[in-house]
Amino acid sequence: MMKQLLPFAAFLILAGCDVDQTQEGELPEVDVEVDAKEGKMPKFDVDWADVDVGTTTKTVKIPKVVVVMEEEEVEVPYIDVNMPNADPGDREERTIMVEAEVSDTEHSIEIRKILASGENLIVVSELQDEGTDLGDRSLRVSDQVTLNAPSLNVRHYIIGERPDRLFNGRYKYVSSMDELEDELEGYKEIYSR
Repeated sequence: MMKQLLPFAAFLILAGCDVDQTQEGELPEVDVEVDAKEGKMPKFDVDWADVDVGTTTKTVKIPKVVVVMEEEEVEVPYIDVNMPNADPGDREERTIMVEAEVSDTEHSIEIRKILASGENLIVVSELQDEGTDLGDRSLRVSDQVTLNAPSLNVRHYIIGERPDRLFNGRYKYVSSMDELEDELEGYKEIYSR
């Protein structure tokens, strides 16, 4: 069964990027006395996708208090992803949103970076305490971008202290960007704010 899945897995990995060989490979030369001359490994340029980032105007629901949602027209970042060798008809516009429910003090949340590799996206947001006392109220804060791309797997990380509310279990909270260094290995930044 594993041997049958191997060609399919190789196809999925290669379908998400465009690879151009930039240098020929060469095997080492070996004589009878076992003296070896070093060889060369081939080099490749790998292009993930063409990405255009801009803004578009959308009417979105902005949380004001946990129980009240108001619609406002705001500028929302717009990311247009064209995968190499992909059918343009496979792209779909969708909203990437991050939310947190806070109490005690007012907070803000902002999507800082979006990184991509193959069919995977990592969204890194930051939650900051604004210091204004909320009394006994709680508040939901959010940020979003619009993404026009083929279906991609999305993982969220929030830099900041996880608020003590049940709603906040949907995302992984980290204390700094340094904690994500290993996780982001091999990813290309396609959006930053």
